[in-house]
Amino acid sequence: MYKEKTISVVVPAHNEQKLIQKMLQDLPHWIDHIYVIDDYSEDATATKVEERMATDSRISLIRHEKNQGVGAAICTGYKASLENEVDIAVVMAGDAQMDPADLENLIRPVALEGVDYAKGNRLFQGKAWEIIPRHRYIGNSVLSLLTKIASGYWHVADTQCGYTAISKRALALIELDKVYPRYGMPNDLLVKLNIADCSVRDVPVRPVYDIGEVSEIRISRVVMTISRLLVQCFFRRLLEKYVIRDFHPLVFFYTLGLIAFPTGTLTGGYFFLYRIFFGPVSPTTALFAVFMVMSGLQFLLFAMWFDMENNKHLKG
Repeated sequence: MYKEKTISVVVPAHNEQKLIQKMLQDLPHWIDHIYVIDDYSEDATATKVEERMATDSRISLIRHEKNQGVGAAICTGYKASLENEVDIAVVMAGDAQMDPADLENLIRPVALEGVDYAKGNRLFQGKAWEIIPRHRYIGNSVLSLLTKIASGYWHVADTQCGYTAISKRALALIELDKVYPRYGMPNDLLVKLNIADCSVRDVPVRPVYDIGEVSEIRISRVVMTISRLLVQCFFRRLLEKYVIRDFHPLVFFYTLGLIAFPTGTLTGGYFFLYRIFFGPVSPTTALFAVFMVMSGLQFLLFAMWFDMENNKHLKG
């Protein structure tokens, strides 16, 4: 236990035979439950976990009969935590990239300050640019910006960091069966937490790379997939939070901005190409495009400002 709170560690694992034992043996003694979710590994991951289970009674191995994705594996661990009345569930990947030395700092806001969800932020480290592979750093930054807009948590960054701690209260508010099952799970979960009015805090954690981990992530594919997911999540959040639950005029600002800005941009691009290939365009048509772009930007900025103000109380 930690500060009279029962703690579980959820370990999603897929083909992690190389590092899973190192990850498990480094966990502190005050962890109450360790749920390793073997997401249909094709190597000796399960065997390595069973070897640790012989000396550590806290470990439970849950095996998926088919590969469901890292998000689904985490939700399986969350369900086990809820069934056992765990107060705080922490996610630590099976590839040992999450430093156990940061674990207490991550849990503390949830255990002592009533924060619903604490997530690691590797970008607080001054040397993150040097430690994190550049393509992953850039992809993470793009997705973090999009997640701010989609989730309404404008204060968070490093949204792809899976090192998290969540309260029993927050878990009970989320429909775990509807959480995105693959790599976009942290982004989708943030949107669902915002709809449920849960507080979130970023906690500095140390980035860990080059310890023998093998990543199955393809950045270009993941960025496109999660970007599409975030667009869907954004509109779902607006509908559920600002139309169905309690109407807010920012919906009008977002709607007008999302109509005016693309219209002005496309119109301006068309007139620009027409001017190059066919000759002059009238000043009125050019001014129309400029007006639409400027109006769209103003509407979008006002909508974002309203959204920030409305979610300020969720900054844990």
